[in-house]
Amino acid sequence: MKHRATLRVLAGLLTAAFAATPSLAENITLKASHQFPGGKGDVRDEMVQMIARDVAKANVGVEIKVYPGSSLVKPKEQWKAMQSGQIDMTSFPLDYASGFHPQFGATLMPGLVKSHAHAQRINASPFMKDIKAIIEQNGVKVLADAWLAGAFGGKDKCIRKPEDASGLKVRSAGATFSQMWAGAGASIVSIPSNEVYNALQQGVAQATDTSSGSFVSFRLYEQLKCLTAPGDNALWFMYEPVLISKRTWDKLDDKQKAALTEASKKAQAYFEAESKKLDDKMVETFKKNKVEVVTLTDAEADAWRAVAQKTSYKEFADQVPGGKELIEKALSVK
Repeated sequence: MKHRATLRVLAGLLTAAFAATPSLAENITLKASHQFPGGKGDVRDEMVQMIARDVAKANVGVEIKVYPGSSLVKPKEQWKAMQSGQIDMTSFPLDYASGFHPQFGATLMPGLVKSHAHAQRINASPFMKDIKAIIEQNGVKVLADAWLAGAFGGKDKCIRKPEDASGLKVRSAGATFSQMWAGAGASIVSIPSNEVYNALQQGVAQATDTSSGSFVSFRLYEQLKCLTAPGDNALWFMYEPVLISKRTWDKLDDKQKAALTEASKKAQAYFEAESKKLDDKMVETFKKNKVEVVTLTDAEADAWRAVAQKTSYKEFADQVPGGKELIEKALSVK
């Protein structure tokens, strides 16, 4: 009996010792997936890598393993993968989930965000508060905001005016831009940005819109004759935040959450400083590769916005629940 009592006491002491050891109880590995090239200077990959490094340095029992280049999950499947627990984090073009939540289409709306400074004001607006509420209602949380400017590229000619797109096969990044291109007489090719190079090479697409970062990362200067850069009349801005599954977030303790929040703030500040440089790097890279680079005049930008108002904006307001109010909130940010 005495022997059994001693064993019970020892078992109790061991249980207490294990419970009091945070490294055993709290160590966690998070899987961060994204579609962008890794180790090649893509700013979106670097944001996620920065967060991983800084969280590791904080020594709070969290390791973030980064899977770039769609090596773990296909680009458009990452939203569902976060909700199901297949992945924990992602750098994600939010419009890719607009098939599930059509309101997200407003984060890739022609002419809605006009500049990098304007994007920062949008982040603090009621418009973005509404978008983030929908994100959270669906089991995901924003860790870091990121807005990327973008451009148009033509395989055989420059695209300046809406009529330049007539008859072209255009790869477009999302529904709202697709509607604008279609309104200008183009036919739409729907593929993610990491498949654009091959599509242009094989003649499946003759033109594309995408982010400045992707134009460089995916070496599209090898396939294009002319680039329409953002300049002072940017039409293309896309919200590509770093996200975490709320299921994962809720498993973290306060120290782990604080470390992840601090690392994400630092990554966001880095991105904000680098985002304008992406446009400059794109222009420099395309010119170096003998690609013609043009920008839109005020009149040309207005002509595109007029097409967008009749197509993208109207359809969004008519068909998306709360769409009209979302657009009005975004347009009120000066």
